[in-house]
Amino acid sequence: MTTVESRIYATKDVKITHLKQGSTTYSKMSFPIHCGIYSEIETKEFIFQFNLNSEIFRAKGKGREWAHPHEWLKRTPGNDWVYYSTGGYTGVFEATGEYYLPNFQYPTNSILGGHPFAHEEITRISGSWYQFLLELQAQQTDLPRHFGNFLNQVITNSPEKLEQKAQLLHEIIGGRISVLPPDARHVDYNIIPLTISEGCLYKCAFCKVKNNTVFTEKSDAEIRAQISRLAKLYGRDLINYNSLFLGEHDALQSSPERILFSIETACKEFDFDHSYTAGTNVFLFGSVTSLLNKPDAFFRQLVESGAMTYINIGLESADQQTLDKIGKPLTERLVQEAFWRGQDINDRFPSVEITANFIMDENLPDNHYKKILHLIREQQVHVKPKGSIYFSPLTFDRPSRTRLFEFNRIKIQSRLPTYLYIIQRF
Repeated sequence: MTTVESRIYATKDVKITHLKQGSTTYSKMSFPIHCGIYSEIETKEFIFQFNLNSEIFRAKGKGREWAHPHEWLKRTPGNDWVYYSTGGYTGVFEATGEYYLPNFQYPTNSILGGHPFAHEEITRISGSWYQFLLELQAQQTDLPRHFGNFLNQVITNSPEKLEQKAQLLHEIIGGRISVLPPDARHVDYNIIPLTISEGCLYKCAFCKVKNNTVFTEKSDAEIRAQISRLAKLYGRDLINYNSLFLGEHDALQSSPERILFSIETACKEFDFDHSYTAGTNVFLFGSVTSLLNKPDAFFRQLVESGAMTYINIGLESADQQTLDKIGKPLTERLVQEAFWRGQDINDRFPSVEITANFIMDENLPDNHYKKILHLIREQQVHVKPKGSIYFSPLTFDRPSRTRLFEFNRIKIQSRLPTYLYIIQRF
């Protein structure tokens, strides 16, 4: 584990902690625990946190107007602000597997949470943090050199510069990632994206987050070029990362050789073995076809890579009438085969986890939920801790008590870990 020397400057008006050491593991706790090495500026009104490139990535208010002392704002590498709310803790944890609920400024499929970005204090901080820092710099005329230099670096990373960096990130990987795997919640979505393929196989009619690109693999040379540019872009903050996302929408359809090459090359270049945060994780999407076509030898090689690998498969439904209605060109028999293939892999390969997505909606055929329950309850001999099942509402930005009630009913009966899938972009 990497260690650094933390330094603190404090007056009655401001406290600056440079290179603060957070947790080395991602923990699911009912109070906020932040991972990594970061710096912090605290005033009477605000707390701002910065990564090792001196870029703001977390913020919160301290006054009465701030909703809850445990809630905070996070800025992603894609330059989105996300608000993490408690949501009453228990309900959020039962529904999502996490104690804090991410709330977004863009449309998503969440049926939980409110509209925190409508609150004046939250929009004030997410929109005016840079002005607050400029005012602070003007007031702190006698900072010791070390802390003055740090504040100057922070000021250099203006909102315009951060947006330019986000655009460069998207240019390197071939565009904004419209959806991350739900399993990325295990590392708070702190991933480095690497596009090893484009497009997907099925072009399902119901899908709102994928594109019409024909599935194609990237070459080894293209992947190496991405990795090199990403390492330079993430810079000093690479040490805070231990997780890789292989994109785009069906990376599992890529050849075993390409997937394993990408994992090995990226983990080595990003030096995940010496990350401040313990462990190495790989996340990717797969399809029914790509899962069924991958041999055991491939999964053995994933285990040998040393990373914990999460592969999320879009099953959507195990009912033929539903599959036809949503425009997914598969038979229910193939969906069921893929489900059981995932169960088998989960049982036999300790560092590989296959998770599955199903859809939720108010107007689906009756057999949709019956056949899902047949798979995740009636045909399961006992409760399993592995192989999460995620339910994704089809409609965006339309909270529904009916759908939440239906989800809770299924979750209670399921013998597999069962959660809501909240779509987050990158």
